[in-house]
Amino acid sequence: MSFFSSASVIGSGMSVHREVMDIIAENLANINTLETENGEPFQRKIPIISAKQGNVHSFSNLLGNRMQSEVQISSIKRDESPPIMLYDPTHPMADEKGYIKKPNISQTMEMVRMMDAVRAYEANVAVFNSSKAMAQRALQIGS
Repeated sequence: MSFFSSASVIGSGMSVHREVMDIIAENLANINTLETENGEPFQRKIPIISAKQGNVHSFSNLLGNRMQSEVQISSIKRDESPPIMLYDPTHPMADEKGYIKKPNISQTMEMVRMMDAVRAYEANVAVFNSSKAMAQRALQIGS
């Protein structure tokens, strides 16, 4: 795999994890959004990551392995779990039984997902730096 191919793979991983962090930040920002344009509380967004199609390296072809290397967010799904029902009869949005519907978002779980995305992004940066160092060393061999 050439330096540019590896940089492309690493870049796609970094881009995906940055976008995952943006989605998690949006979930956290809407943790108290009780009503959206459809009248329901905000639903947590879940990014679905998959390999890009048609991105096969020649080395993989030689081995007969159709490895797909670059990644992308193929879709963003809504968490279909029911909203959290919180008893607060004084709230203006409470139903006749005194309950309000809160988004189905756990701040703790979103922070864990954010830390995971940050670590994956950092791992991609470390791999890129190692790849860059190897390319620089390879250039020094000839001189």
